[in-house]
Amino acid sequence: VAHFQAAGKRSLLDVAEKFADHIDGVFGPDKLRDPPGHEEIELALVKLYRLTGKEKYLKLAEFFIDARGNVSRPQPWGREYQDHLPVREQDEIFGHAVRAMYLGAGVADLAAHNGDRALNAALDRLWSSMVRRKMYVTGGVGSIPKGECFGADFELPNDTAYCETCAAIGVVFWAQRMNLNRADGQYADVMERALYNGALSGVALDGEHFFYVNPLESDGKHHRQPFYPCACCPPNVVRLIAAMPGLVYAVGGGGGLDEIYVNLYVEGKADVKLKSNRVRLAQKTRYPWDGKVRLTVEPERAGRFALCLRTPAWCGNAAIAVNGQAMAPLKIEKGYARLEREWLSGDAVELDLPMPVERIEANPRVEADRGRTAICRGPIVYCFEAVDNGGAAKNIVLPADPKFNVEFRPDLLGGVAVISGIAQDGRRIVAVPYHVWNHREPGEMIVWARQEGKSPNPAVNDPAWADTLYRPLDPAALEDVPQG
Repeated sequence: VAHFQAAGKRSLLDVAEKFADHIDGVFGPDKLRDPPGHEEIELALVKLYRLTGKEKYLKLAEFFIDARGNVSRPQPWGREYQDHLPVREQDEIFGHAVRAMYLGAGVADLAAHNGDRALNAALDRLWSSMVRRKMYVTGGVGSIPKGECFGADFELPNDTAYCETCAAIGVVFWAQRMNLNRADGQYADVMERALYNGALSGVALDGEHFFYVNPLESDGKHHRQPFYPCACCPPNVVRLIAAMPGLVYAVGGGGGLDEIYVNLYVEGKADVKLKSNRVRLAQKTRYPWDGKVRLTVEPERAGRFALCLRTPAWCGNAAIAVNGQAMAPLKIEKGYARLEREWLSGDAVELDLPMPVERIEANPRVEADRGRTAICRGPIVYCFEAVDNGGAAKNIVLPADPKFNVEFRPDLLGGVAVISGIAQDGRRIVAVPYHVWNHREPGEMIVWARQEGKSPNPAVNDPAWADTLYRPLDPAALEDVPQG
């Protein structure tokens, strides 16, 4: 499918159709009734249906999804394969993390076409289970090495975190499909978090070394490798990079009016086809190191449509101007600032997303993060490496006011924004983006640092944490708690 879309040649597409036709002849309600062991074909079948218009491919994808959890089969495979219950009845995310992500993405693709309410309800439950109870602050998923799977609710260890690169990439793909189906910025927020942190950490700056596993704490013995016997992650990184142009923008038509959704802020140009117009867009930005974005709009002809700019959950006071005129108050709908107007060629939109350094705290039911905070700025999660902090990182304790300072270092790690501050013991500490760790001298690394004023033994049933996994730290809530 991808080859045909890129090159316009049917050579591989014809082969793909023959394979799909063969599978359709072998599997089905009156044939073999087993679902695939590793969900992925569902995505391919929906893509093939969209390209060819052949209904049988969509029906086969639906069959595979409906076959999962079918107890009338002789040997259901259980929770590791998401085969313990019919998909429509599942309410907690279980099993192999990569499989679960591709199942979610495939179900979202199917639901986009058939509008199945039960499937959509299951998607909402499974998504909530993941993002509210089983996701790392980096957007990584899959906490248990054995089985490469999800653990229990809030079971999120840092040093033994599995967080397979493929799983974070799967989060990106599932989140994008949820965003397309719901037109809700919360899904693009998760997509962005996984993209910049959990997935990007999986590939080195040289593009030739890879992490299979992405822990949030290291003693200095975990390193990227040129390749792996199970070689799924390196080519999946390539697939993600190739998919990037399709993640930045989306189109919609709510209320009959054309809409362009800006989901990611990335320097570049795009040609967006609407029902009633064609629009060229150009972004100028240093994001994610700076929250200022200039977007030039060039419709083929003057016309009315809505430009919907994502206002990330981490940004509390976005500002927008069109042709130099401030737009206030902003009309925010489901995480997007909606600019509905008659657009002319050359119109310029300026977006300012302030990026203060924030300390993030985890739900106290996450045992590994009790008494600790993580540092974030914009979509980027930071970490402390021993090489920047006197040869040790695990002994860092953050004071009530670390006096953070941000400096862009073009000479460091390909050019990154570095955060420096003062530790509780008075020494200078430095944090770098998590995705670039392990590029220098081996040594300790931590994402979650001990925090002065946070108890390592907090009450775990605080109702204020209901349905919340992570939130910005309120410095006023810090107490006089000794750090051991």
